[in-house]
Formats: sequence, C-alpha cells, structure tokens
Amino acid sequence: MKTDKLREKLFNRRAAIIAGGQLALFAGLGARMYYLQVLQAERYRTLAEDNRINLRLLAPPRGYILDRFGEPIAVNVQNYRIVIIREQVENIGATLERLDGLLETGTVDKKRVLRDAKRRRAFVPITVAENLSWGEVSRLEVNAPDLPGVSIEVGLSRFYPLGPAVAHVIGYVASVSEKDLTGDPLLELPGFRIGKSGIERRYDAALRGKAGNSQVEVNAFGRVIRELRREEGEAGREVSLTLDIELQSFAADRLAQEKSAAAVVMDPHRGDILAMVSSPGFNPNAFSEGLSNDEWRHLVRDPHSPLSNKAIAGLYAPGSTFKVVVALAALEAGISPEHSAHCRGYMKLGDRRFHCWKKHGHGRVAMVDAIRESCDIWFYDVALKIGVDRFAAMARRLGLGSKHEFDISGEKSGLIPTRDWKKATLGSSWQKGETVIAAIGQGYVLATPMQLAVMTSRLINGGYAVKPRLTREKIEADFTAPIPDPTFPSLDIPEPHRQLVMQAMDQVVNHARGTARRSRMKDPSMAMGGKTGTSQVRRISMAERESGVRKNREKPWRERDHALFIGFAPVAAPQYVAAVVVEHGGGGSKVAAPIARDLLEKAQQRDSARSGKPGDLAANELDPEGHLR
Repeated sequence: MKTDKLREKLFNRRAAIIAGGQLALFAGLGARMYYLQVLQAERYRTLAEDNRINLRLLAPPRGYILDRFGEPIAVNVQNYRIVIIREQVENIGATLERLDGLLETGTVDKKRVLRDAKRRRAFVPITVAENLSWGEVSRLEVNAPDLPGVSIEVGLSRFYPLGPAVAHVIGYVASVSEKDLTGDPLLELPGFRIGKSGIERRYDAALRGKAGNSQVEVNAFGRVIRELRREEGEAGREVSLTLDIELQSFAADRLAQEKSAAAVVMDPHRGDILAMVSSPGFNPNAFSEGLSNDEWRHLVRDPHSPLSNKAIAGLYAPGSTFKVVVALAALEAGISPEHSAHCRGYMKLGDRRFHCWKKHGHGRVAMVDAIRESCDIWFYDVALKIGVDRFAAMARRLGLGSKHEFDISGEKSGLIPTRDWKKATLGSSWQKGETVIAAIGQGYVLATPMQLAVMTSRLINGGYAVKPRLTREKIEADFTAPIPDPTFPSLDIPEPHRQLVMQAMDQVVNHARGTARRSRMKDPSMAMGGKTGTSQVRRISMAERESGVRKNREKPWRERDHALFIGFAPVAAPQYVAAVVVEHGGGGSKVAAPIARDLLEKAQQRDSARSGKPGDLAANELDPEGHLR
C-alpha cells in the first residue's frame, strides 16, 4: 500500500514535469510565432514580395543628334529581332534549320544560339538574329504556326542616315565591353550600346538618358507571370551640332573622288565647324548592327586608313600654305613689303642649292608677287633674315602647333619647330638650311587640316584667336543650355599687315599670274582668295633634277606630293574658310584648289553660317568691314 502511494507520487511528479515541459515548449513556440507573425511581419512581407516581384530596367531611347538647322544626323529606328524559347521547342536544332530557310542566320549564329540554350534557363528568350528586314518579318509571321517557341520582338537601334559622310564626326555606338562598365546597371542590359567614338562618345552620358523600370510578377522558378507596373525612362538629350549636313554631304561626295583626303569648312568669326570630312570613310551603321571579323580586318588593313579622322589627326607638311605665316612674321619684324629677291630657280647656301618649284625662276619679286606666284626663293631670303623662332612664334599665334580642346577626341597637336625644340628633342643645333626648308612649310613643320582652317580664320577675321567648335550648347546628362556667342582675344596683328597678305591671297586666285587662277569663281560676288600648297613626301636628289623630275602622274601613288589649299570667301567680306588636303594628290593648284572652290561656293549658296535656331544672332550680321557687329 505504501509502495503504491510512493509510485503514484512519483508518477504525478513526472507527469507534472512533462506537463511543465510541454507548457514551456508551447509557450516558446507561441512566442516565436508571435515574433515572426507580428513583430517581424513587415520584414517577411517585404521578403515575400521581393521573391514574387522582380524589378527590371528598361533601356531609354537614345537622344537624337541634329545639325544646325535641326536636320537629323543620328536617329533611332525600329529593330525587329527574332527570339526563341527553348522550353516551347521540341527540337531546337530542327527549328533553327527551318529558320535558316527564312533568314540568313549563318553558321555562327546557330552555334551561339545552341550554346546559349545550354547555359540559360529553358524559359529565357534567346536572341537568334537582329535587324530583320520587313520582308523577313513577313515571312516569319506567315510561317509562325510551324515555328513554336519562335517570336518577333521590337526594339530600337541607332541609325545614321548619311552613313560614311558623318562617320568621323558623329562616331558610332557599339556593345558595352568589360572596360566600359562603371557600375551603372544600365550598361549591363543585354544588347545595350554606348558611344565609342566622335560625338556619340563625347556626349554619351547625355545621349544615353535615364532608365525606366518594369515590375513583373514571377513564380518560384523566376518565370514571368504578368507585368504589374511600368515606368518609362527618360529619353536621352538631343545634341545640336554646328554642321550644315547638306554641306557635309556635298563635301563627302566631292572628296570621295580622291583616294585619301580631308577638308574643313569653318565660320571664321564664331568658330563653327560647318563641314568636316575625312575620306575614305566607313559605315557607322555596321558598328551599330554588329561588325563581323572580316569587316573589321578589312577596315584596319585598308592602306587609306578609313578609321582615322584625317581632318584632326592627319599630320602633313603644310607646304606653301605656310608662307602666309612667314609673310606676317616678316612684316612684324620690319621687313618692307617692297623688299625684293631675285629668283633664278635656286638659291645657294654654303655648298647646297635650295630650289624653287619653278625651274627657271620668277625673276625679281616682292612680297605680294611671291605669295601670288608662290616663289620659294623670296621666302628663303626673308626666313634667313628673321630666323626660325620669329615665324614659329607667329605660327603658334595663328593656331599651329597646339590642340584646340575640340569636341571630339583624337586631335593631334602638329609641330612647329624652334631652335630650343631641336636642342631639347634631338640634342643638336639648328642649321640655316633647316630655316630655309621650314619657311616653305617642309622639314619638321607639321599641321592638321583643322589647324590650317583655324590659321586662315585667324588671319581673315580681323586677327582674333577664334577656336573651332562642333556644338553651340553646353551639354550635360541633366541639362542643355545655349552658350552665348564667344568673344576671342586679339592677336595684335597690325591691320595693314593682315590686309596686305589677304590682298596677295586674293591675287593667288583672281590675278592672271596667280597659282590658283584656274579655280576662280565665275560669280565675282562669291570670289575666293587663298593659298596653294604642294608638300613633298620624298627628297628629290640632284641626279634626279639633272635628269628631269618626274611628273606626279608618273610616280607610284605613295611617292606623289600632297596637295593643299587654304581659302576664304567672299573676298569682300569673308564669311567662310576652307582647308583641303589631298594625300598624294599632286599639285595643290590642280587638285586641292578646285575642291575648296566647290565647298566655298556651296557654303555661300546655302548661306551655311546663318543661324540655326530662333533668337540666335545671324552668323552673317557683319559690319561694312566684314566683322561681327
């Protein structure tokens, strides 16, 4: 009996302990459930929503690029692309074979699609081909019942209506590479393209715009069920250029007649670049669509360098176009414009002969005669009197030998040699013979077509240090604002000196003995002034001179002289400047001058420098002396 009571007491104690443990367990579970369902309810609700709702970026439309009159240079066009969803296709290989009969997808695309199909989830669309023609889209739609899992999507791609005519200025867009990644999630979107060169690269942040977003509901496997909300992005900003696109197209067509050339047409008062062409060009649309390896190799190996912007990166001996610099330096040094030299076809300096381009010489010439007929001997004589450092200083004032902080990258600074430069760079002393050669724009002297246009502009605009520009607006990613008409500092070139050189340049074209007489304009109101230039690419030996110098047409293309011309128009009140370089073109008077004439005539006919926007000061508002009011 006592034992039974003891056992019952033990049992009750153990039952109480178990009951207490269960109570404690349920209390703990209750507390945990309260914590999770009440105290942490908001956190887990957010996690659940994040698991159910995906936020996806939407690429914004890229901003347009326009010319000074609002004509489109770079736009966006609808891009039809074909995609395939693997889980909806019984045999992806067989489907690609069917597509091959409707599209020219090519072997490379098939391999890529099969590779992507193995790597990606079965429900993720895979791009098969882009930039489909309307005919291809139509054939696909007709055959859609036989192509399960295949669909057509519509997007936007960059398009350049003028193609090669604007390639070096506008540049192009292409896919984002690893080195381009900056942490901006927009750059990681499949198929997103950014500016790689030219204006497209310089103002990429502004042109790119701001991304939109789309909220989509997905299941546990990540498959999209429906779109819940969409917020469109902010389109990229428009960029307005100083170019006159019709003049640009005309210049591109004109230069296409030569193997390799560059030209710049400029407003000398504001610095607006009205046309800038480097020939041959390339098709920027090919980069937007995706360049094949064969196409890239062809561009890189082309001996005429279509990818190089010769207008700002081509370095050439300026030849006789440089003589206007030496003439101004001579006048500033006190040399009278009546100072004369006798040209008999050569000049002796020590035991060497320095020749004039005219074998039997020009006779006695003064400054205006020497510029008009491009007599080398007069410039040899004057250069030895004033020294290389004097005319090098004038060249720098006129914009040679330095960059101009241009809107697009790749600009070269050229070279204007001095005594100190040679000592520091080559470790040797300057020689008199080098002064003679530099005076006619040869030897170490190098300039770009853009610099030659700036040099001419500074000479004829009243002697102001104008700088070239491609945009008339300050453009940033978040705003665009007009820039007031610029004011440029004076170069302090005496007006009589400037007028004398311009008078000589007028005679180069419009005088009976001028070197560019055959390129004069028929309409006197459009009359052009200028200076011809021919720069040698190889030295002519004495033996070759004695046996007879070969004509350019008799030489291999690579050994022919470069042809150059700088010009302005109209002579009475200059509003336009042109600089033309034709690589291995021969004589500047025969090849480069007619091109410059055509460009300056076209610019005047179109009145290219007129204002492109309401309220802007008209570019042709000149006072009686030809200066901006």
